[in-house]
Amino acid sequence: MNSPCGFGIEEEYLLVELASGRMLAAPSAAQIDLCRQVLGAHFAQEMFKGQIEVASPVFSSLAQAREFLAGSRTQLAQVLAEEGIGLLSAGSHPMGGWRKQQPADDEHFRQVFDDYQQVARRSLLCGLHVHVGVPPGHDRIQLINQLLPWLPLLLLLSASSPFWEGQPTGYMSYRQVACGEWPHMGLPERLNDWQAFERYLALLRRTGSLRAGFDCWWAIRPSRRFPTVELRIADACPNLEDALCIAGLFRGMVEHYLAQPRSTVHLSREAHWIAQENYWRAMRHGRHGQFICLEDEGQGSAGQWLARAQALFADAVQGVDGDRSFARAQVIVAQGSSADRQLAMAQQGMLAVVRELLQEVRSC
Repeated sequence: MNSPCGFGIEEEYLLVELASGRMLAAPSAAQIDLCRQVLGAHFAQEMFKGQIEVASPVFSSLAQAREFLAGSRTQLAQVLAEEGIGLLSAGSHPMGGWRKQQPADDEHFRQVFDDYQQVARRSLLCGLHVHVGVPPGHDRIQLINQLLPWLPLLLLLSASSPFWEGQPTGYMSYRQVACGEWPHMGLPERLNDWQAFERYLALLRRTGSLRAGFDCWWAIRPSRRFPTVELRIADACPNLEDALCIAGLFRGMVEHYLAQPRSTVHLSREAHWIAQENYWRAMRHGRHGQFICLEDEGQGSAGQWLARAQALFADAVQGVDGDRSFARAQVIVAQGSSADRQLAMAQQGMLAVVRELLQEVRSC
Protein backbone atom coordinates (compact mmCIF):
# COMPACT_ATOMS: atom_id res chain seq x y z
CA MET A 1 0.00 0.00 0.00
CA ASN A 2 1.20 3.54 -0.74
CA SER A 3 2.15 5.89 2.07
CA PRO A 4 -0.74 7.93 3.47
CA CYS A 5 -1.38 11.13 1.54
CA GLY A 6 -1.09 14.52 3.19
CA PHE A 7 -4.22 16.64 3.05
CA GLY A 8 -5.41 20.16 3.76
CA ILE A 9 -8.81 21.72 4.48
CA GLU A 10 -10.25 25.11 3.56
CA GLU A 11 -13.29 26.38 5.46
CA GLU A 12 -15.27 29.49 4.47
CA TYR A 13 -17.08 31.58 7.08
CA LEU A 14 -19.57 34.45 7.07
CA LEU A 15 -19.29 37.19 9.69
CA VAL A 16 -22.71 37.92 11.20
CA GLU A 17 -24.14 40.28 13.80
CA LEU A 18 -24.87 38.30 16.94
CA ALA A 19 -27.90 40.44 17.77
CA SER A 20 -29.69 40.28 14.42
CA GLY A 21 -28.16 37.22 12.81
CA ARG A 22 -27.57 39.24 9.64
CA MET A 23 -24.32 39.08 7.70
CA LEU A 24 -22.05 42.11 7.98
CA ALA A 25 -21.95 43.95 4.68
CA ALA A 26 -18.77 45.83 5.54
CA PRO A 27 -16.87 44.77 8.66
CA SER A 28 -14.28 47.32 9.72
CA ALA A 29 -10.62 47.00 8.84
CA ALA A 30 -9.93 46.48 12.54
CA GLN A 31 -12.38 43.56 12.70
CA ILE A 32 -10.84 41.88 9.68
CA ASP A 33 -7.42 42.48 11.18
CA LEU A 34 -8.52 40.59 14.30
CA CYS A 35 -9.25 37.57 12.09
CA ARG A 36 -5.90 37.96 10.39
CA GLN A 37 -4.10 38.11 13.73
CA VAL A 38 -5.77 34.89 14.91
CA LEU A 39 -5.12 32.93 11.72
CA GLY A 40 -1.84 34.41 10.56
CA ALA A 41 -0.69 32.87 7.28
CA HIS A 42 -3.82 30.70 7.23
CA PHE A 43 -6.17 33.70 6.79
CA ALA A 44 -7.66 34.54 3.40
CA GLN A 45 -10.22 37.14 2.36
CA GLU A 46 -13.05 35.66 0.33
CA MET A 47 -15.35 37.14 -2.35
CA PHE A 48 -17.28 39.43 0.00
CA LYS A 49 -15.98 41.81 2.64
CA GLY A 50 -17.89 39.88 5.30
CA GLN A 51 -16.58 36.47 4.20
CA ILE A 52 -13.26 34.92 5.19
CA GLU A 53 -11.47 31.61 4.69
CA VAL A 54 -9.23 29.45 6.84
CA ALA A 55 -6.64 27.59 4.74
CA SER A 56 -5.03 24.89 6.85
CA PRO A 57 -1.49 23.55 6.84
CA VAL A 58 -0.86 20.03 5.54
CA PHE A 59 -2.10 17.28 7.88
CA SER A 60 -1.27 13.62 8.18
CA SER A 61 -4.23 12.67 10.41
CA LEU A 62 -7.74 13.79 11.30
CA ALA A 63 -6.56 14.38 14.88
CA GLN A 64 -4.18 17.06 13.59
CA ALA A 65 -6.95 18.56 11.46
CA ARG A 66 -9.34 18.63 14.37
CA GLU A 67 -6.84 20.33 16.68
CA PHE A 68 -6.08 23.05 14.13
CA LEU A 69 -9.65 23.73 12.97
CA ALA A 70 -11.16 23.56 16.45
CA GLY A 71 -8.51 25.98 17.69
CA SER A 72 -9.09 28.34 14.75
CA ARG A 73 -12.86 28.31 15.19
CA THR A 74 -12.69 28.79 18.95
CA GLN A 75 -10.19 31.64 18.83
CA LEU A 76 -12.02 33.41 16.03
CA ALA A 77 -15.36 33.08 17.79
CA GLN A 78 -13.91 34.45 21.01
CA VAL A 79 -12.25 37.55 19.57
CA LEU A 80 -15.19 38.32 17.28
CA ALA A 81 -17.76 37.93 20.08
CA GLU A 82 -16.17 40.93 21.78
CA GLU A 83 -17.11 42.89 18.63
CA GLY A 84 -20.67 41.52 18.65
CA ILE A 85 -19.88 39.27 15.70
CA GLY A 86 -20.45 35.55 15.21
CA LEU A 87 -18.97 33.01 12.83
CA LEU A 88 -21.34 31.15 10.50
CA SER A 89 -20.19 28.19 8.42
CA ALA A 90 -22.95 26.80 6.19
CA GLY A 91 -23.55 26.48 2.47
CA SER A 92 -25.88 29.49 2.53
CA HIS A 93 -27.01 32.06 5.09
CA PRO A 94 -30.57 31.11 6.10
CA MET A 95 -31.68 34.77 6.09
CA GLY A 96 -29.84 35.61 2.90
CA GLY A 97 -29.08 39.26 2.21
CA TRP A 98 -26.88 39.07 -0.87
CA ARG A 99 -28.18 42.38 -2.23
CA LYS A 100 -26.54 44.26 0.65
CA GLN A 101 -23.15 42.60 0.45
CA GLN A 102 -20.04 44.34 -0.85
CA PRO A 103 -17.33 42.70 -2.97
CA ALA A 104 -13.95 42.25 -1.35
CA ASP A 105 -11.39 44.93 -2.23
CA ASP A 106 -9.13 42.64 -4.22
CA GLU A 107 -8.10 42.85 -7.87
CA HIS A 108 -8.95 39.20 -8.58
CA PHE A 109 -12.41 39.46 -7.02
CA ARG A 110 -13.09 42.81 -8.73
CA GLN A 111 -12.45 41.08 -12.04
CA VAL A 112 -14.75 38.18 -11.07
CA PHE A 113 -17.59 40.57 -10.21
CA ASP A 114 -17.03 42.55 -13.41
CA ASP A 115 -17.04 39.41 -15.56
CA TYR A 116 -19.97 37.58 -13.96
CA GLN A 117 -22.10 40.45 -12.64
CA GLN A 118 -25.24 39.28 -10.79
CA VAL A 119 -24.13 35.65 -10.81
CA ALA A 120 -21.17 36.74 -8.68
CA ARG A 121 -23.24 39.11 -6.55
CA ARG A 122 -25.72 36.30 -5.76
CA SER A 123 -22.98 33.87 -4.75
CA LEU A 124 -23.23 34.40 -1.01
CA LEU A 125 -22.17 30.79 -0.48
CA CYS A 126 -19.68 28.87 1.64
CA GLY A 127 -17.95 25.62 0.76
CA LEU A 128 -15.65 23.07 2.31
CA HIS A 129 -12.61 22.34 0.16
CA VAL A 130 -10.31 19.38 0.76
CA HIS A 131 -6.91 18.98 -0.93
CA VAL A 132 -5.28 15.54 -1.02
CA GLY A 133 -1.70 15.18 -2.19
CA VAL A 134 -1.02 13.05 -5.27
CA PRO A 135 2.49 11.58 -5.71
CA PRO A 136 4.41 12.23 -8.95
CA GLY A 137 3.67 9.88 -11.80
CA HIS A 138 -0.10 9.76 -11.33
CA ASP A 139 -2.41 11.41 -13.88
CA ARG A 140 -4.73 13.57 -11.77
CA ILE A 141 -7.44 13.74 -14.43
CA GLN A 142 -7.61 9.96 -14.62
CA LEU A 143 -7.73 9.88 -10.81
CA ILE A 144 -10.64 12.34 -10.91
CA ASN A 145 -12.42 10.05 -13.38
CA GLN A 146 -12.33 7.28 -10.78
CA LEU A 147 -13.47 9.57 -7.95
CA LEU A 148 -16.26 11.31 -9.84
CA PRO A 149 -19.07 8.76 -9.27
CA TRP A 150 -18.66 9.11 -5.48
CA LEU A 151 -18.89 12.91 -5.29
CA PRO A 152 -22.70 13.06 -4.82
CA LEU A 153 -22.34 10.86 -1.73
CA LEU A 154 -19.98 13.44 -0.20
CA LEU A 155 -22.39 16.22 -1.15
CA LEU A 156 -25.39 14.63 0.57
CA LEU A 157 -23.33 14.11 3.74
CA SER A 158 -22.31 17.79 3.80
CA ALA A 159 -25.63 19.38 2.70
CA SER A 160 -26.19 22.57 4.71
CA SER A 161 -27.99 25.05 2.43
CA PRO A 162 -31.74 24.36 2.42
CA PHE A 163 -32.69 28.08 2.58
CA TRP A 164 -32.27 31.01 0.24
CA GLU A 165 -33.24 34.56 1.18
CA GLY A 166 -35.17 33.33 4.23
CA GLN A 167 -37.26 30.78 2.33
CA PRO A 168 -37.05 26.98 2.10
CA THR A 169 -35.88 26.02 -1.38
CA GLY A 170 -36.94 22.38 -1.50
CA TYR A 171 -33.27 21.52 -1.94
CA MET A 172 -30.89 20.22 0.71
CA SER A 173 -27.94 21.90 -1.03
CA TYR A 174 -29.22 25.01 -2.75
CA ARG A 175 -25.61 26.16 -2.83
CA GLN A 176 -24.98 23.68 -5.61
CA VAL A 177 -28.03 24.97 -7.49
CA ALA A 178 -26.59 28.49 -7.31
CA CYS A 179 -23.20 27.18 -8.39
CA GLY A 180 -24.89 25.98 -11.57
CA GLU A 181 -25.25 29.61 -12.67
CA TRP A 182 -21.47 29.83 -13.17
CA PRO A 183 -19.57 28.58 -16.22
CA HIS A 184 -16.89 25.92 -15.66
CA MET A 185 -18.50 24.78 -12.41
CA GLY A 186 -20.44 21.68 -11.41
CA LEU A 187 -19.10 18.26 -12.35
CA PRO A 188 -15.94 18.24 -14.50
CA GLU A 189 -15.96 17.78 -18.23
CA ARG A 190 -15.44 14.23 -19.43
CA LEU A 191 -11.72 14.22 -20.26
CA ASN A 192 -9.46 11.22 -20.73
CA ASP A 193 -6.18 12.45 -19.25
CA TRP A 194 -3.98 15.40 -18.30
CA GLN A 195 -3.14 16.17 -21.92
CA ALA A 196 -6.85 16.45 -22.75
CA PHE A 197 -7.28 18.76 -19.76
CA GLU A 198 -4.47 21.01 -20.99
CA ARG A 199 -6.04 21.13 -24.46
CA TYR A 200 -9.40 22.01 -22.94
CA LEU A 201 -7.93 24.89 -20.91
CA ALA A 202 -5.95 26.12 -23.92
CA LEU A 203 -9.11 26.23 -26.02
CA LEU A 204 -10.97 28.19 -23.35
CA ARG A 205 -8.17 30.73 -23.08
CA ARG A 206 -7.49 31.27 -26.77
CA THR A 207 -11.22 31.76 -27.40
CA GLY A 208 -11.55 34.27 -24.55
CA SER A 209 -13.74 31.90 -22.51
CA LEU A 210 -11.37 31.83 -19.53
CA ARG A 211 -9.01 34.59 -18.47
CA ALA A 212 -5.31 33.94 -18.03
CA GLY A 213 -4.67 33.14 -14.40
CA PHE A 214 -8.24 31.93 -13.85
CA ASP A 215 -9.16 28.27 -13.54
CA CYS A 216 -12.12 25.94 -13.66
CA TRP A 217 -14.22 25.86 -10.49
CA TRP A 218 -15.32 22.27 -10.88
CA ALA A 219 -16.73 20.19 -8.01
CA ILE A 220 -13.39 18.36 -8.11
CA ARG A 221 -10.31 19.60 -9.90
CA PRO A 222 -6.54 19.29 -10.08
CA SER A 223 -5.07 22.19 -8.14
CA ARG A 224 -2.82 24.51 -10.11
CA ARG A 225 -0.93 25.68 -7.00
CA PHE A 226 -0.35 22.31 -5.36
CA PRO A 227 0.17 18.69 -6.51
CA THR A 228 -3.27 17.77 -5.22
CA VAL A 229 -6.79 16.90 -6.23
CA GLU A 230 -9.20 19.38 -4.68
CA LEU A 231 -12.71 18.43 -3.56
CA ARG A 232 -15.03 21.44 -3.92
CA ILE A 233 -18.50 19.89 -4.04
CA ALA A 234 -19.13 19.89 -0.27
CA ASP A 235 -21.16 22.56 1.49
CA ALA A 236 -19.46 24.25 4.43
CA CYS A 237 -20.11 22.21 7.59
CA PRO A 238 -21.13 24.02 10.79
CA ASN A 239 -20.42 20.84 12.75
CA LEU A 240 -16.67 20.22 12.68
CA GLU A 241 -17.13 16.46 12.91
CA ASP A 242 -19.05 16.55 9.61
CA ALA A 243 -16.18 18.42 7.93
CA LEU A 244 -13.63 15.91 9.26
CA CYS A 245 -15.84 13.06 8.03
CA ILE A 246 -15.85 14.46 4.49
CA ALA A 247 -12.10 15.03 4.56
CA GLY A 248 -11.41 11.53 5.89
CA LEU A 249 -13.62 9.81 3.33
CA PHE A 250 -12.24 11.78 0.40
CA ARG A 251 -8.65 11.16 1.43
CA GLY A 252 -9.35 7.44 1.74
CA MET A 253 -10.98 7.32 -1.69
CA VAL A 254 -7.93 8.99 -3.23
CA GLU A 255 -5.57 6.58 -1.49
CA HIS A 256 -7.65 3.61 -2.62
CA TYR A 257 -7.39 4.53 -6.29
CA LEU A 258 -3.72 5.51 -6.06
CA ALA A 259 -2.99 2.01 -4.77
CA GLN A 260 -4.52 0.51 -7.93
CA PRO A 261 -2.40 1.83 -10.80
CA ARG A 262 -3.84 1.46 -14.27
CA SER A 263 -2.41 2.39 -17.63
CA THR A 264 -5.53 4.38 -18.58
CA VAL A 265 -8.77 5.25 -16.83
CA HIS A 266 -11.58 6.42 -19.09
CA LEU A 267 -14.92 7.61 -17.75
CA SER A 268 -17.71 6.10 -19.83
CA ARG A 269 -20.63 8.21 -21.01
CA GLU A 270 -22.97 6.11 -18.89
CA ALA A 271 -20.86 6.64 -15.76
CA HIS A 272 -20.89 10.40 -16.37
CA TRP A 273 -24.66 10.40 -16.93
CA ILE A 274 -25.23 8.48 -13.70
CA ALA A 275 -22.91 10.81 -11.77
CA GLN A 276 -24.87 13.80 -13.11
CA GLU A 277 -28.19 12.27 -12.08
CA ASN A 278 -26.95 11.33 -8.62
CA TYR A 279 -25.51 14.84 -8.28
CA TRP A 280 -28.94 16.36 -8.88
CA ARG A 281 -30.61 13.90 -6.51
CA ALA A 282 -28.07 14.67 -3.79
CA MET A 283 -28.60 18.43 -4.01
CA ARG A 284 -32.38 18.03 -4.19
CA HIS A 285 -33.05 15.27 -1.63
CA GLY A 286 -29.84 14.86 0.37
CA ARG A 287 -29.83 11.71 2.49
CA HIS A 288 -33.50 11.09 1.65
CA GLY A 289 -32.85 10.38 -2.03
CA GLN A 290 -32.66 7.18 -4.03
CA PHE A 291 -29.38 6.85 -5.89
CA ILE A 292 -28.33 4.93 -8.98
CA CYS A 293 -25.73 2.20 -8.63
CA LEU A 294 -23.07 2.46 -11.33
CA GLU A 295 -22.55 -1.31 -11.54
CA ASP A 296 -26.10 -2.50 -12.23
CA GLU A 297 -28.10 0.75 -12.59
CA GLY A 298 -30.35 -0.30 -9.72
CA GLN A 299 -31.46 2.25 -7.14
CA GLY A 300 -30.83 2.34 -3.43
CA SER A 301 -30.86 4.56 -0.38
CA ALA A 302 -28.06 6.77 0.90
CA GLY A 303 -27.43 4.19 3.60
CA GLN A 304 -26.99 1.42 1.04
CA TRP A 305 -24.67 3.63 -1.01
CA LEU A 306 -22.59 4.38 2.06
CA ALA A 307 -22.37 0.65 2.84
CA ARG A 308 -21.05 0.00 -0.68
CA ALA A 309 -18.47 2.75 -0.20
CA GLN A 310 -17.36 1.25 3.10
CA ALA A 311 -16.94 -2.18 1.54
CA LEU A 312 -14.96 -0.81 -1.42
CA PHE A 313 -12.73 1.64 0.42
CA ALA A 314 -12.14 -0.41 3.58
CA ASP A 315 -8.59 -1.15 2.46
CA ALA A 316 -7.65 2.53 2.39
CA VAL A 317 -10.06 4.16 4.85
CA GLN A 318 -8.88 2.14 7.83
CA GLY A 319 -7.54 2.64 11.33
CA VAL A 320 -8.69 5.40 13.64
CA ASP A 321 -9.36 7.89 10.84
CA GLY A 322 -11.34 5.39 8.79
CA ASP A 323 -13.43 4.23 11.72
CA ARG A 324 -14.13 7.83 12.68
CA SER A 325 -15.08 8.90 9.16
CA PHE A 326 -17.47 6.07 8.44
CA ALA A 327 -18.98 6.20 11.93
CA ARG A 328 -19.78 9.88 11.48
CA ALA A 329 -21.14 9.29 7.97
CA GLN A 330 -23.48 6.64 9.35
CA VAL A 331 -24.72 9.11 11.97
CA ILE A 332 -25.41 11.73 9.29
CA VAL A 333 -27.32 9.27 7.11
CA ALA A 334 -29.34 7.98 10.07
CA GLN A 335 -29.97 11.22 11.98
CA GLY A 336 -29.62 13.98 9.42
CA SER A 337 -27.25 16.48 7.90
CA SER A 338 -27.03 20.15 8.78
CA ALA A 339 -29.79 20.79 6.22
CA ASP A 340 -32.10 18.44 8.14
CA ARG A 341 -31.30 20.16 11.43
CA GLN A 342 -31.92 23.60 9.95
CA LEU A 343 -35.26 22.58 8.49
CA ALA A 344 -36.36 21.16 11.85
CA MET A 345 -35.34 24.37 13.62
CA ALA A 346 -37.05 26.63 11.06
CA GLN A 347 -40.43 26.39 12.78
CA GLN A 348 -38.90 28.65 15.43
CA GLY A 349 -37.87 31.23 12.82
CA MET A 350 -34.80 32.02 10.75
CA LEU A 351 -33.03 33.77 13.63
CA ALA A 352 -33.26 30.55 15.64
CA VAL A 353 -31.68 28.68 12.71
CA VAL A 354 -28.83 31.17 12.53
CA ARG A 355 -28.22 31.01 16.27
CA GLU A 356 -28.09 27.22 16.12
CA LEU A 357 -25.52 27.39 13.33
CA LEU A 358 -23.41 29.85 15.31
CA GLN A 359 -23.57 27.54 18.31
CA GLU A 360 -22.41 24.56 16.25
CA VAL A 361 -19.31 26.46 15.14
CA ARG A 362 -18.54 27.47 18.75
CA SER A 363 -19.13 23.96 20.13
CA CYS A 364 -16.22 22.29 18.41
